[in-house]
Parts: sequence; structure tokens; C-alpha cells
Amino acid sequence: MIDFRYHLVSIVAVFLALAVGIVLGSTEFQPNALSILQSTSNSVKSQLSAASAQRDAYAAQANGADAFLQSSESALLGQGHLLDGQKVVLVTEPGAPGVIIDGVKRAAAAAGATVTGQVSLTPAFNDLSGATKSTMSSVSGSIASADGTALAPGADPQTTYQQQAAQLIASAIVAKPDAAGTQAQPGGGPAPRSQASALTLLKAYAQAGFLTFNGTPTDRATLVVIVAPGAVPATGASDPANEVLVAIAQQFAAASAATVAAGSTGISGQQGSAISVLRSSSASSQLSTVDNADTTQGQITVMQAFAVLLAGGKPSSYGISGAAAVSPGPVPTPSVTASPTTQPTTANGGTPVKKK
Repeated sequence: MIDFRYHLVSIVAVFLALAVGIVLGSTEFQPNALSILQSTSNSVKSQLSAASAQRDAYAAQANGADAFLQSSESALLGQGHLLDGQKVVLVTEPGAPGVIIDGVKRAAAAAGATVTGQVSLTPAFNDLSGATKSTMSSVSGSIASADGTALAPGADPQTTYQQQAAQLIASAIVAKPDAAGTQAQPGGGPAPRSQASALTLLKAYAQAGFLTFNGTPTDRATLVVIVAPGAVPATGASDPANEVLVAIAQQFAAASAATVAAGSTGISGQQGSAISVLRSSSASSQLSTVDNADTTQGQITVMQAFAVLLAGGKPSSYGISGAAAVSPGPVPTPSVTASPTTQPTTANGGTPVKKK
């Protein structure tokens, strides 16, 4: 049987060995250890310097490519004819990056489209609490009762009121051209909503704190760009903001000639981001997505995606983060109507005959 003295000696021996190790490490082996640490530090610094140089080179390439695309934007968008005569309205989510908003407006103008205005949804619009639902239901119910609009049943009970609000908002800012080329009323309304009625509708939601707007969005657009938030929601795919986004995206897609959702580079590729959620939802069959719309390339792609949809193409995902393609290909060729050449006339109004 092992007695107490054996345990005591063993413990003392362990501590003695530790003490000897510390002494030896701080005296005899110290120069060697410092040399190794110094060598390791120099190696890490060298790798860091190389990585920084590579990063700077990639940044320079990206900046050069973006500058080239900016100078070529008009040509790539058909010299203003790719979306000639179309109207675009922006619907922005809370936290939508200004660089996407400004870039999409610039690209739309280069493609020959007119931006009617911008409707910015507030955080309150994405709130699924009982108090918010009650307020939203009251606003939507009053509008629907006044003009006879039949509110569609919600696909998801959680987002029914947001979906119905989007249906009414779409009726004020969007119109899908019918076969005759005139604008048809979306969402079940008996007749196209008047400008005055559309403005009253937007003001009602604005006064309730659900949105703000600028420009003239009541000058109904045929195309919708939904600008996604610039950050991933805290609770990921199940976040209320994502649930609401899917519901309203379907409403705007149904009411418009074409709808495209635009997101930011890096953010859109993360799980739970707005773009990734849209791509994995049922809404993906109704609208296209672009995950790098904070770049000139992405902004051009948004306009090209519209052209594909208007030409009868299917919705798709574009960009650099798990997308089906970087950009549409081939892009429909814009139809340019040549202006008639002015011919010289004679005194009696006829065209002179050239002498041979």
C-alpha cells in the first residue's frame, strides 16, 4: 500500500521539475527560443506583406474594371435604347445602401428608362407585432373599402397584412401594360387608380409610419427594383424582415411587367441575407435577383435582367455569390427606330431628282 510519504515526495518532485524547467528555459535555452520566435515573426510579416500587396493589386484591378464599365455603360445598355420608354420605380427596404439606389437610377437613365420615384419602407413595415398589424390592417381596410379593392388572402398568416399593404401600394405606383399597351390596374381594383387617389393612398401609409416616398411614384412604373438591406438580419432567414420581403416581392412582381431585387456584394452571399432568402423562396420564379448591384457591373446587370424579362425570358439569379450567371446572355438587342432622313424639297414640296 502506497503511504502518504510517497505522495508527498511525488508532489515535491513534480514542482521541482517545473522549477528546473523554468530556470533552464529562462537562461540556457532563451537565445534559441528568441531566435525561433523572431524567425516566425519575420515569416508572418512577410506573408502579411505579400497578402496586402495582392489585395492592393486586386483592388486596383476592380477599380479599373469599374471605371471601364462606367465609361462603357451607355454602350452596354444600348445607347439609351435597351429600356427605351419604360418607367422604373424603386422600392427600398430599411437599410438599403445609397450606392445601389444612386447607381440603379443612373443605369436606368443610361438604358433610356425614366425613374418615376422611390418608395422607402420603414422598419415599422416589417414589424409583425399585434399593434403594428392592427394599425396596418386599419389603414389597408379603409383604402380597400373606399375604392372597392378586393384584398388578396395572405399566403402566410404571419405576413398577411404586409402582403395586402403591398398589394395596395403596388396599385398606386405600378401598372402592368395590357395587350393594348395601356396600363392595367393590378390587384383586383375595378379601374386604374387616379393620381389623386394614388397620392392619398401613399400619404395614408406614410402618416401611419410605414413608408416615405419621393419623386412622383404615382406616375405608374412598369418596372420595379426592390433594393435589399445592406446587412444580414440578426436572426437570419427567419427574421421578420425576410418574411415580409418575400411576401411583398411577390406582390410587386405580379403587378409589374418585371421586377428585379438588387443586393450588395459580399452581403448577398451570406446565409440569411435578403437576396439568398429570395433565391430559395417561391418568389424566385417571379423575379430576378442581382447580388452585386453596389457595383457598376451589377447596376448594368439589373437593366439587362429587365430586358430579358420584358422579352419573355424567365427570372434568374445574377452576380457573383452563388448566382446562376454573372449577367444575362445574350441580352436582347434594343430595337432602335431610325429617325427619317430629312430630304430637300422643291418649291412645290416635291423631292428633287438627282441628276445622273
